Amino acid sequence: MPVVLSLNIAQQTVPVDYAREGATGIDKRPVDGPLEVRAPGAKGSAGSGVAGDAIADVMSHGGDYQAVYAYAREDLDWWQSELGLDLRNGRFGENLTTQGIDQTHARIGERWRVGTALLEVTAPRIPCRTFAGFLGLKGWVKRFTQVARPGAYFRVLEAGAIAPGDEITVVHRPEHDVTVEMFFRAVLTEPALLPRLLEAGDSVPPEVVDLVHRRTMIELDF
Repeated sequence: MPVVLSLNIAQQTVPVDYAREGATGIDKRPVDGPLEVRAPGAKGSAGSGVAGDAIADVMSHGGDYQAVYAYAREDLDWWQSELGLDLRNGRFGENLTTQGIDQTHARIGERWRVGTALLEVTAPRIPCRTFAGFLGLKGWVKRFTQVARPGAYFRVLEAGAIAPGDEITVVHRPEHDVTVEMFFRAVLTEPALLPRLLEAGDSVPPEVVDLVHRRTMIELDF
């Protein structure tokens, strides 16, 4: 049975020299919960969808389409073996550490009932210098990109409460085949796939839809 192993938040941002904003909320720690999750509002003017979770760079993180970030314990275990690091739950900055469910091959628009909340898969996590700086690993962005186990972002369709131990149930799976992994590759390594993302409809973040249209116009100009 797929479950939430750990519910993780950053109760405050921490000053660092490797983040663009000079601070970060990536260091998320397990809490007992339950905590409310809700749609926080548009990116740039809102933070996390998880109550009490601090975000420093609201231009790049948070907002409705990145309200909740989840990462699989199975993938943390794989990285732990590869890196020789102790990767506790929350170490990748995830709000939900899950067990028993595949996020890499989840489809954009897939809906999960978690606790009393209804979440929808919207995007993969795109690695950044803050992520690399937090882990203290040179070449981390490139390595994370090559492996393509990015975890998934969600928007909140129905607000509710989530706690460690809550069951995860997939209640809807779209007919298209636009997965988290395909989205990740389209944005970072295989731009020819970008038009395919539109098959997922309004589950795709608006800024990514804009990226697809801009790239299409550039190609038409040539």
